Amino acid sequence: MKVLIRAAAGGAALLLLAAVGLVAMVLVDGDAEAIETSDGGGGLQGVPAEFRPWILKASEECGHPELTPALLAAQLWQESRFATSREAATSSAGAQGPAQFMPGTWATWGRDADGNGEASPWDIGDAVMAQGRMMCSLLKQAKASGYGGDARALALAGYNAGWGRVEQFRGVPPKSFAGGETYHYVRTILATMPRFQGPGLLEVSGSGHGADALRKAAARLGTPYAWGGGGPGGPSTGFCDGTNGYQGGRCSASSTVGFDCSSLVQYAYWPDLKLPRVAAAQYGATSDRPVSRKNLKVGDLLFWSHGGSGGIYHVALYAGDGNVVHAPRTGQDVKVAPLTSAMPEGDYFGATRP
Repeated sequence: MKVLIRAAAGGAALLLLAAVGLVAMVLVDGDAEAIETSDGGGGLQGVPAEFRPWILKASEECGHPELTPALLAAQLWQESRFATSREAATSSAGAQGPAQFMPGTWATWGRDADGNGEASPWDIGDAVMAQGRMMCSLLKQAKASGYGGDARALALAGYNAGWGRVEQFRGVPPKSFAGGETYHYVRTILATMPRFQGPGLLEVSGSGHGADALRKAAARLGTPYAWGGGGPGGPSTGFCDGTNGYQGGRCSASSTVGFDCSSLVQYAYWPDLKLPRVAAAQYGATSDRPVSRKNLKVGDLLFWSHGGSGGIYHVALYAGDGNVVHAPRTGQDVKVAPLTSAMPEGDYFGATRP
């Protein structure tokens, strides 16, 4: 997929927060210039925050486009449900860690990817990058094999049963092999992939702290929304206040690791610019630098209000081509959305440049 983008923007959510300072309303119109860049090979959603950067990196470093982030995520889900504890992520056969490596296989593929001085199947970065290297190699073998069928299916079968079994059956082993374990492993992962396919990855052009902030926010696409969660250090669990943070009649924020709209913006700019925590305060801190819609640049802050600066409830980062990056509301994830429909158009209040 391609996306039209020049700059990047950050997310916001439905937060009714106290305003800091009273300022004049900013009216804007028009669009900023955009250029086309590749999305880098696919999007990702629904994975734990600590896995996300490694899955994206493992996908990016493989030269085969079939190794998408969603495929790696679905495989990790099937292997371990993203478990990292020794109790939960040790199989009866002795496979270890979130990517379930046997010790002998780990000796071939394991590296110290996270730079902590130890190559361990229990380290998320080490495990996911080893998974990616092994799957990338298996995809190369699958595409050169001449066997019929989906190269992804052949590679997954090789990961589960060993490439020798794929050669033995000249394809994915049948149901009759090993009680159907490999056969169902492959089918389940391919069927599960859609749940992890998120918005296209965002490549941001340009330099400066606005573009840098957008890149940082865009790296969090697919991170869950958590009312009151997140901060300069990254996503965290949120809380409920009697009105916000609930889904299906229960407080989901307290068990969701993520961002709300203003914490995503704060995180994106920190520590280059230490913005306040809430949307209204962020407007108050930047309102002396209003920006018209036709002059928007990457990283500019966009605000929505229920009435005046005291009613600001949402903030987003401008992402170019009329789009924003923001954390919309409980039950959704950090995403790219059109400026015109990210929040009710009538609530749009104005834009500022940090």
